[in-house]
Amino acid sequence: MGKKINQKKYISAFLIQVVYWMVLFASARLLFMVYHYQLFSIQEISLAEKAQVFYHALKLDFATCCYFLLIPFFIWLFQSFNGYKFPGTILKIYTSILTFFYLQITAGEIGLYPEWKTKLNAKAVKYLQHPSEVFQTTETSTFIILLIIVISLTVFFISLYNRYFFINLTNKKTSWIYSLIFFLLTPPLLLLGIRGGFQQIPINQSQSYFSNKNILNLTATNNAFNLYVSVFENFKNLNQNPFLYYPEREAEKTVAEIFSIEKDTTINIITIPKPNIVLLLMESWSADLIESLGGVPGITPEFRKLEKEGILFDNVLSSGSRSEQAMASIFSGFPAHPITSITVQPDKASQLPSLVRNLNDFGYSTSFYFGGQLIYGNIKSYIYNNGFNKIFEEKDFDDDLFRGKLGVHDEYTLDRLYRDLNKETEPFFAALFTLSTHSPYDQPMEDVLDWGGYEKGYINSAYYTDRSLGEFFRKAKTTSWYANTLFIIIADHSHSSYRNHPYHTKKYHHIPMLWVGNVINPSFKNTRRHQSASQTDIPATVLSQLNLDASAFRWSRNLFNPNAPSYKYFGFDNGLIWIEPEGGFCYDNDLKKHRWTNPGTALDTNIEKRGKSFLQVVYQEYLDY
Repeated sequence: MGKKINQKKYISAFLIQVVYWMVLFASARLLFMVYHYQLFSIQEISLAEKAQVFYHALKLDFATCCYFLLIPFFIWLFQSFNGYKFPGTILKIYTSILTFFYLQITAGEIGLYPEWKTKLNAKAVKYLQHPSEVFQTTETSTFIILLIIVISLTVFFISLYNRYFFINLTNKKTSWIYSLIFFLLTPPLLLLGIRGGFQQIPINQSQSYFSNKNILNLTATNNAFNLYVSVFENFKNLNQNPFLYYPEREAEKTVAEIFSIEKDTTINIITIPKPNIVLLLMESWSADLIESLGGVPGITPEFRKLEKEGILFDNVLSSGSRSEQAMASIFSGFPAHPITSITVQPDKASQLPSLVRNLNDFGYSTSFYFGGQLIYGNIKSYIYNNGFNKIFEEKDFDDDLFRGKLGVHDEYTLDRLYRDLNKETEPFFAALFTLSTHSPYDQPMEDVLDWGGYEKGYINSAYYTDRSLGEFFRKAKTTSWYANTLFIIIADHSHSSYRNHPYHTKKYHHIPMLWVGNVINPSFKNTRRHQSASQTDIPATVLSQLNLDASAFRWSRNLFNPNAPSYKYFGFDNGLIWIEPEGGFCYDNDLKKHRWTNPGTALDTNIEKRGKSFLQVVYQEYLDY
């Protein structure tokens, strides 16, 4: 009987620890909302919206709780074999320290938010290296109030824990069999909780994002989890940019010279002042899929037909190799950079300029569609920060639609877009991100192409998506809104194709971009543009066609300005590719040497300086956000 009681105690001890941390997390969240009630009132946030914060916080809070319970697991395991009392004291001390630090983080965010409009992050940790400066820049009254709050709540929650949530497992009758079961079963459950469940993509801050009002998203995001991610992503670079090739002012001057243009003008290719815009972001589309860009004929025949109705950009280099990097490039004009992605850190990404917000201000209704889970790469938090009026991901599609491992396939998401646009208010800006050309290529279609070797699945998935694209356009052409719509088709990044280009070559990262639609001046249809281009150029190019100011997008070029600078940039894990008409190079910062130069060893030192300065300044801007 004693063994059964002890087993119940272990289960109770585990569950009651979970309850304690969930209560603490919710209480800290409530404290933030009460302290900043005026900020919530200014944005006219309803009680129902505030209540949703606690619901959308649950999964990330539970994942954080499981992190916190890793050490208690070893304490309980030790006790399960011997029944000693002193490990319980260690557990009390551990919980008290974590409670104190979590409440410190909460107080820091309360004091930080009015100034920074972000959660506590790695930048704040960097400033804490000089605590006197932090104290001098904080109002004394605020500092004292927050100090009192931290001390009072720490004492309260520790007392609460010791009285109601602590169970000391000292029963000497523990069965070694039960201890073994406890040892084998508990770690997988904790790791599953840390991961956020069985879904393919591990949990991240995006899990808590649900509103266009960013203060609600930040409040729902667990403080400790967010700080951990921010510090982890920036740990190596808290003190110094790893790409310091030149003095800072010299590098900034070089970049300014790159973007210096003789005349800020544009060629108007759009025939109406305020067209609808549909952006189709194609997952992993390499230029090798496109016949006109040198690909084998027959992979994307529908795209080939569309080229006759628009403008094909045949010299586009992907900014980076990740989908989340492409999002920041396309909607914020911010280049991909090595080591990490800015979208992984909502506190940084929220400070980027946004094409979507510009269009919202100009009277556009905006929407975003994706058949998978936006939690991938923290894309969800970035998309919400951009201010889309409506956002749809896998959970928002009908349950009876065919799904693959990653989500709803392209023919169904494109059909949903078509049906929704029939009801949308014009002018509209709609973005759709495809997914069927991402492994495991389980699209609902038998293989049509029987070649391609290792990439056979990839090229058949491209054929499927292209077929879905053709069907979308056939239906769209029957609508009233089609005549007023500009379509932009571009890849998020490239992919290893049937030609097996080496990863560090420009051919590997060559991607297609096509502008098509009845709003394009007929004289530009069925034409090609050869200037160097990137996804980062979309904001400035689109806004210039609408006669809107694009100055906030400093890294974005207007591709219809004949004087735009000519270069191509790609940022990989720890280096860059830089190409100009006169030459280019690939530099690996780990190896501290070039992987290749063009022309040969006679690379112009000015070309190298421009490329390295570009990376240095981009990365420094990332660090400074």
